[in-house]
Amino acid sequence: MALGEAKHTGSDDLVNTEWLENHLTDPAVRVLEVDVSEAAHREGHIPGAVLWNVYKDLKDPQYKPVGREAIERLFQASGITRESVVVFYGYAPAMGYWLMKLFGHREARVLDSNRATWCREGRPWTTDASKPAQTRYRLPGDEEPIRAPQQAVHRAIGASGSTLLDVRSEAEYRGERFWPSGGMEEGGRAGHIPSAVHVPMDGLQDENGAFRPIADLRRHFSRIDLDDEQEIIPYCTIGGRACTAWFALSRLLGHERTRVYDGSWAEWGRMPSSPIEP
Repeated sequence: MALGEAKHTGSDDLVNTEWLENHLTDPAVRVLEVDVSEAAHREGHIPGAVLWNVYKDLKDPQYKPVGREAIERLFQASGITRESVVVFYGYAPAMGYWLMKLFGHREARVLDSNRATWCREGRPWTTDASKPAQTRYRLPGDEEPIRAPQQAVHRAIGASGSTLLDVRSEAEYRGERFWPSGGMEEGGRAGHIPSAVHVPMDGLQDENGAFRPIADLRRHFSRIDLDDEQEIIPYCTIGGRACTAWFALSRLLGHERTRVYDGSWAEWGRMPSSPIEP
């Protein structure tokens, strides 16, 4: 399926607003909005879009990633088949994209735009709920090697062949807050994983929600060496910003040895035994 022309000409993983509008009625295309609440989706969304609520659909009550059975049911309830071209937008579209790639789904895309830009351009918009037909999607037996489990993060601390990448805000990194909103977490500790390099995600995308040009992205990640064989493991609080960093590093900048710690600080900061630096 031909893609919309974008400034990241080397990537087949981004589509622009014109392309998506032209394919909204294509039965092969499924549109997914990824957010941390239902509020924005209820107020309006792209026609046909299904909401993935990070806290309800992708995390369990302890903020840990949900299991394979829950993901399989989510794919099925979203009307996704193995042949679907799945396009993500919203608060954390790269998180949805990463999840599809984790289970080997071939046709996944990220809308290179935010909700505000879509509306400003006068693109189709609705408050009607989408109820796609249930599918029989089955996850493969093996996952793609793009997830870093907690044990791998422990091994990466101070390791010469790995770079832990903290993409949260300065206040989170310095231990001044647990959640991005400023709230703390009962039983949780604020700070960062020892040896982690701090590169916040502010500025990775422009005011329209589009990823900045390649040269700008390389400058953004100038604190880490993108040309060596180091493994890079980004993390944030719940995985959304970490997946955005993974998308930029692996899909736009070509650093294939990048894995997401999707448990991120919501998991690490709540483990009494995990090493933390304030």
